[in-house]
Amino acid sequence: MHKFDQPKYVSVPSLPPIDEFTRILQPAWDSRVLTHNGPLVQLLEKNVNQYLNTKNTVSVTNGTIALQLAIRALDLSGEIITTPFSWIATASAIRWENCTPVFVDIDKDTFNIDPEKIEAAITSKTSAIMPVHVFSNPANIDHIEDIAKKHNLKTIYDAAHAFGVNYKGKSVMEYGDISCTSFHATKIFNTGEGGACFAQEEELFERLKRIRFFGHDNNKEIVEDGINGKLTEIHAAIGLANLPMLNSVIEKRKVIYKLYHDKLKKTNDIQFQKFNAEEYNYSYLPIVLPSEQICLDLIKNLSSFNAYPRRYFYPSLNTIKAVGSYVQMPVSENISKRILCLPSNNDLSIKEGEQIADIILEYFR
Repeated sequence: MHKFDQPKYVSVPSLPPIDEFTRILQPAWDSRVLTHNGPLVQLLEKNVNQYLNTKNTVSVTNGTIALQLAIRALDLSGEIITTPFSWIATASAIRWENCTPVFVDIDKDTFNIDPEKIEAAITSKTSAIMPVHVFSNPANIDHIEDIAKKHNLKTIYDAAHAFGVNYKGKSVMEYGDISCTSFHATKIFNTGEGGACFAQEEELFERLKRIRFFGHDNNKEIVEDGINGKLTEIHAAIGLANLPMLNSVIEKRKVIYKLYHDKLKKTNDIQFQKFNAEEYNYSYLPIVLPSEQICLDLIKNLSSFNAYPRRYFYPSLNTIKAVGSYVQMPVSENISKRILCLPSNNDLSIKEGEQIADIILEYFR
């Protein structure tokens, strides 16, 4: 098998023709309105609501700020229960808002927080649960909401990966007190940098809009503490140009996923994430290998062909000293050492995907 002429990465931003981007951006260029909840930001929020069938979208600077604003809008303090199997932003957003992340281990098949273990972690200091829809796979929302209601806790869903995903007939963004997503360049829908909060109550919706803009109300009076969490018109224009492409982007990712799955299921050495096919957006392609050493060897092997998988998520957040004192999370620690996300972006051709799968199969032979 030949080495790829160009490197094959896990994530490459899906982008519209640049002429479409400049066409959408032109009114902002003419008006010189580049920020402060401009017309393009408002149109993006409207179009996202229409696409997802949601109603209270608040676009923000990035997905991390979305989580921080959600914590602030809900006046949370003390401890927030979350998963150790996530990107560092999930834990750091909690810490930046002067709360303490309390980790609960994950389910070995879905990679999501294990709801059966949540109640044991609840204390008198617990104020909320923050699950992650890992790789767009919805967490067990019904079970989590039952626990939250029983213990009078708030729920914030980290839905950074889960744009376009439905759970029981409606968008995952419609669950919890607030759901948060990312529009980062690596996500299935991107604005370059960006993100959004989705509030279920009108009062929360209005508060999120205030605190993303220094605490200004609709009369431009400063009525509470806020921050600069606004999305710009430039980023909104990227999103407006990308959104009409999203269905085709997801379909392409689904084809790539099926290609890998059909070829790699021939070996018993690879585990795939367990998910409901109707509740996934195929934005990532994680596989779990038999050991960490095999994982490292396979990275080296694929890299020699100019293909670059990623250890994602690694390491398990409970093992990072900067996050807090170590508490053992055996399932998360085990999977994080053995997981790889394979190249599966929209620029990857079917032939290239087949070759990467064949390289992996040859390695196991």
